Amino acid sequence: MRDRLAASDPGLLRLTAGLRTVAAIALTLIVLGLLRVPVSQLVAGAIAAMVATFAIRERQRSGQALTLALGLLVALASVSLGALLNQRLVVGDLFFVALIFCAVYGRRFGDRGTALGLIGFQIYFLSLFVRAAPATLPALYGVITVAFASSAVVRFGLLPQTPAGILDRLRRAFRARLGQLIATQVELLDAGPDEADKVLEELRTRTARLHETALMIQGRLEDGTSDRATARLLQRRIADAEITAERLGLLLLTARSAERTDTLTLHLPGAALPSGGELPVRDASTAVLRRDLQALRLLVLRPLGEASGTALAQVRNRLLGYREEENLPDASPAVQDVFRALGEAARAVLGLRTALEGPQDESDDTPATARSREELDAEDAAIAGHEEDEADEPEPAGLGRPTTRAAVQVAAGSALAIAGGELLSSQRWYWAVLTCWIVFINTASTGEILVKGYRRLVGTVLGVVAGIALAGVVGRHTWTAFALVLLFVFIMFYTAPLSYTLMSFFVTAMLGLLYTLLNTYSTAVLVLRVEETALGAACGVIAAAVVLPVHTDRRTNELLVGVLDRLADVTRAAVDQLSGGGEAGTDLVERARQLDQALADLRGATRPLTHPVTPLRSRRETARYVVALLETCAYHARSLAATAELLPTHPAIAADPRLRGACGRIVHNIAAISAHVTDPRCTERIESGPSIASMLEPGTLRTPRYGRVTDRVLRHLQRLDEAVSGLARPLGAGPDVPRPAR
Repeated sequence: MRDRLAASDPGLLRLTAGLRTVAAIALTLIVLGLLRVPVSQLVAGAIAAMVATFAIRERQRSGQALTLALGLLVALASVSLGALLNQRLVVGDLFFVALIFCAVYGRRFGDRGTALGLIGFQIYFLSLFVRAAPATLPALYGVITVAFASSAVVRFGLLPQTPAGILDRLRRAFRARLGQLIATQVELLDAGPDEADKVLEELRTRTARLHETALMIQGRLEDGTSDRATARLLQRRIADAEITAERLGLLLLTARSAERTDTLTLHLPGAALPSGGELPVRDASTAVLRRDLQALRLLVLRPLGEASGTALAQVRNRLLGYREEENLPDASPAVQDVFRALGEAARAVLGLRTALEGPQDESDDTPATARSREELDAEDAAIAGHEEDEADEPEPAGLGRPTTRAAVQVAAGSALAIAGGELLSSQRWYWAVLTCWIVFINTASTGEILVKGYRRLVGTVLGVVAGIALAGVVGRHTWTAFALVLLFVFIMFYTAPLSYTLMSFFVTAMLGLLYTLLNTYSTAVLVLRVEETALGAACGVIAAAVVLPVHTDRRTNELLVGVLDRLADVTRAAVDQLSGGGEAGTDLVERARQLDQALADLRGATRPLTHPVTPLRSRRETARYVVALLETCAYHARSLAATAELLPTHPAIAADPRLRGACGRIVHNIAAISAHVTDPRCTERIESGPSIASMLEPGTLRTPRYGRVTDRVLRHLQRLDEAVSGLARPLGAGPDVPRPAR
């Protein structure tokens, strides 16, 4: 159960966010309840505690403390201005728009600017919600101070969270998800023809989740480790484990199929095996393969500090022995490839454990295990001695800066929302402004704003129905209502990263309870909430479409060009190093991770195009197909980068100068596609020709032998070449290239 929880919530980030917020609100309510403040101030304290907790996202505790202290000052100023200006229609509205602009513009100053802007906006909204007046300001000052103090007690005392602790939980999540992926691979081995597609979909999902966790770890490494060398070592070991697990799954798919399985099968939703059925021959080697897959899962899942003992050492030695040709069982070439991949995966697990736990008992090592340890030690020494300065990318200036553009758009949309909201209700117009604000958070294009507004509206409508039912049940039971509010707050924060619709549902249901507590509840009020929400979403979409618009096509094209540029950079640098050239000390795995992050940004930006309600079906399929091809390219680029970084330390790998010319066509084709995406009128087209292997040395590499660097990277180069050529057709950048099998 612990592993399931760790896998479903990497780092326990969602659980911690929910518990922290609920604990801060509960502590605030307890303190204010003992002081016997009126219900309206209890509501104000609950909202202030929630804002003070979720707004602060800095990683270091000292930074969190400073931001919390500054946030209290901002909150006191904001509630003061809200109480003074909410009765002055024009001046108050103009100030609210200016506050919204400053709050969004503050995001350019990092996590602290984002937090202070969010606190300023939400506390001003709080003053409107509880109808603050100058006479109530002293009491509100005390309530807000108690709320921020309660948030600090929970954050630094009751539920502390350090970067190192988060990183440790993320590593546990990676281990759990890796174990789940291997379990699915065992299921794939045993699945019948009717079950294969279902298991394949599960394999695809768990491969993507493992990659997601690896990226999360990447973002926390430097803050959660003692020094840069340790961070790079863990980064390398995580990358090794991910790449070998993904390759093991692909080779299992190939072993199940009567023909070669394209990597796209792992990345394109709905793709099926070229030919289903069972393994070509179910003999003793299949039983051994099943046993060893389960043994690998055991090695992965065994908790840190318990991976010792003679029996476990024998299992580890057997798996690492498959890295030697003489230890492979008598089976078909495809099945032998799976055993080789098992050996590489076992080596990656050994390296990950060594990086996390330090030196281990070597008394039971076989020669194959000893050689694996020597390779890992040499890699560790090379990583420890390497330093590289990262260059920051220049940021656009003026209105080209995303934060400036977003601030102008939100201010314009909020002005529309204020005008329209006051026509609907002179008392609760601020709901339209809140919705307009929220739909702009973490969005960057008109399509993303439209989808987010749609989801918020659906969640709000469903939440209104729940709020009506709950208000009738709760009635005047104050503390019962607050208990339900706490429950809804927890569920809201726990489900927020998973479903924006669910979060909106629980927010609206919670508001129904708060209105009941304030004695302002009625069905008409909740219906007005739906109307204001629809208006706010519409104003946000209009502002995004008219004021400095960033259309979905334009944003996805910009991100696509960024992905292609990073793909070309990683491929070129890796092949240069594999051919004996390249820059010394180049951090290829870090470059591959930057490619992965760029691809993750693109995947998020294409969600409006792939949303189920999108009317353009063919466009949706094209977007999914292009992203899947890019994920295939990224997988092979990661593998090339990982292999290239082994060169200085791996005795079995030597550079091959012939590879220098092998990637020329690939890099040229990537550049041609990128140029065409940037300018559709570009006349540059991709090149096609013979396979990579035949380009290197015709007639001599038809049956590559496993072990030499040329043979290890030929498959990745060939698949990368095919995937890049496959991108040309949907993007219209080349001759009529046959579309790879789906």
